[in-house]
Amino acid sequence: MISDTLLRAARRMALAGATAFAVGIVAVPSFVTPTIAADGPPSVADLAERLLGAVVNISTSQTVKGTEGPGAVPMPQLPEGSPFQDFFDDFFKNRGGDKGGGGQKVQSLGSGFVIDADQGIVVTNNHVIADADDIEVNFSDGVTLKATLVGTDTKTDVAVLKVDPKGHKLTAVKFGDSTKMRVGDWVMAIGNPFGLGGTVTVGIVSARNRDINSGPYDDFIQTDAAINRGNSGGPLFNAAGEVIGINTAIISPSGGSIGIGFSIPSQLAAGVVDQLRQYGETRRGWLGVRIQPVTDDIAESLGMATAKGALVAGVIKGGPVDNGSVQAGDVIIKFDGKDIHEMRDLPRVVAESPVGKAVDVVIVRKGVEQTVKVTLGRLEDGEKLASGENGNTDQDKGDKATPPVSTASVLGMTVGELNDQTRQKFGIAADVSGVVITDVAKDSAAAERGIQPGEVITEIAQESVGTPKDVMDRIGALKEQGRKNALLMLASKTGELRFVTIRMD
Repeated sequence: MISDTLLRAARRMALAGATAFAVGIVAVPSFVTPTIAADGPPSVADLAERLLGAVVNISTSQTVKGTEGPGAVPMPQLPEGSPFQDFFDDFFKNRGGDKGGGGQKVQSLGSGFVIDADQGIVVTNNHVIADADDIEVNFSDGVTLKATLVGTDTKTDVAVLKVDPKGHKLTAVKFGDSTKMRVGDWVMAIGNPFGLGGTVTVGIVSARNRDINSGPYDDFIQTDAAINRGNSGGPLFNAAGEVIGINTAIISPSGGSIGIGFSIPSQLAAGVVDQLRQYGETRRGWLGVRIQPVTDDIAESLGMATAKGALVAGVIKGGPVDNGSVQAGDVIIKFDGKDIHEMRDLPRVVAESPVGKAVDVVIVRKGVEQTVKVTLGRLEDGEKLASGENGNTDQDKGDKATPPVSTASVLGMTVGELNDQTRQKFGIAADVSGVVITDVAKDSAAAERGIQPGEVITEIAQESVGTPKDVMDRIGALKEQGRKNALLMLASKTGELRFVTIRMD
């Protein structure tokens, strides 16, 4: 017999079902588990078996300098027959801590995958093979081949290697379209975590377009497929067995997987790989501007309804748009047909464009939307120009050299070089020196202080400025110090001086 309790429960469920039907909702009892078997295969064994041969382990070795000198740790003098003798022999061997000096042999492991079996082309991460003296590619069947470096790109952390295709029968995989991947799609990672080669893990796409501040073109795929140390450079596959990402980074306090891994999308990686194969280096498009985010306050001061795009903070001297086509203070909202929603979108779409291509750039200038035609330069040439004009190299500064600018946009003002042309335009006396203000945005902090085009900034916080770059650097330094206001000494066209403070929030 059915108990009274079960009968009462059945009546409640029937009533709930009737109510749900009445309002157009399908009621599902809590004990019914929806099936997802149709969306995910019960086994990925066939797919993994087909792909394992194309995934390789990358092992590298590097000789680093010994540690001779005042800070060196000497080899301990142990009694003959000491049980610790073998331990210290292994520890100090080739480390430079003994009397013989010498270098230390450092080895590292990573992953990679073959994309061209006929040519023996292998893709991995740059950080896997960086500074390596020797690179070996280990295949799933135990065969090991020496590899040569074809090219690397530090900005996207991609490297291309080559092995002798005659030395082993290779299996290749191809890049898929990462733009078609949706959050929730199944993915498979294969790699060499902790030296355990041929490891297969499965998960989903957890998120897209992640910016983890690792480089200028961050656009990572986030996945919960287990990725650990040693997976770097390995492929992330879609359900069709196509590479839609290169596993690169993880977030992990412990060093092991906690289900947050990041992969370079194939849309970005494939173009870099093609350029490295063809030229041995990258050849990216270059617009020649310095940019900053468009905040709500900036959007309002520029007459924009919403905060979007990339604000041109400076125009690089000698760059592709140093002809007035794009000016400091412009907001770029579309590039070559692609919408620029936020600042970080612009460097990526420009870099993916061919050098020398003429593109349409949609800008907002003084509240008016207009389209300008721009012919792109080459980013790598621009970096060399910046390094040369600054009198040093990127390595000298430990970061990218800041390129000089002919104009800049700061604190609601557009500033430029004080030369014969600008002196004549604004009627500035010959004995006035500094940086000329060529425009002031309406409703900006500078406009509130009564600053006018034609005035000249001679000092910021009691330090002289002579170029637009000086102004940008000085304002940036004040912000880093936590200052809320900038003290400017301004000169009129005839040289009369006055001090003005402008808020920097």
